[in-house]
Amino acid sequence: MMTKIYHNPRCSKSRAALEHLIERGLDPEVVLYLENPLTLSQLQALVAKSNLPLLDLVRRNESCYVELGLAEASETELYAAIVANPILLNRPLIETEKGVRLGRPLEAIADIL
Repeated sequence: MMTKIYHNPRCSKSRAALEHLIERGLDPEVVLYLENPLTLSQLQALVAKSNLPLLDLVRRNESCYVELGLAEASETELYAAIVANPILLNRPLIETEKGVRLGRPLEAIADIL
C-alpha cells in the first residue's frame, strides 16, 4: 500500500506518526515538505483528499500566520501563503490510496491505513 508522510523531523507529533507507521509494518515515503515545498497543485490535491477545509490544515500558531495577516485571508491567499511558507502546513499529514489525514491524534489515521 502506498503510504506517504509529510514530515517535519523536528516535530514530536510527526516523529510519533512516522514511528507508528513503521510499527504497523508500513514503509512510508517520507516527504520533507520544509526542504521540498509542495506546489500549489500538490497542496490542492492533498486538501481535496483530506475532505477537510484548508484552514484545518493551517498552523495558525506560527508567527508568519499573524505577520502575513492570514486570519482574514481568502482560500486563494492561504494556498499561496502555504506554498511560500511551508511551515504553515499542519503536520503530520499521512496519505494513502484511501485518503489524507492529519495525524493529530494518531487515531485519526486509522481509517486510511
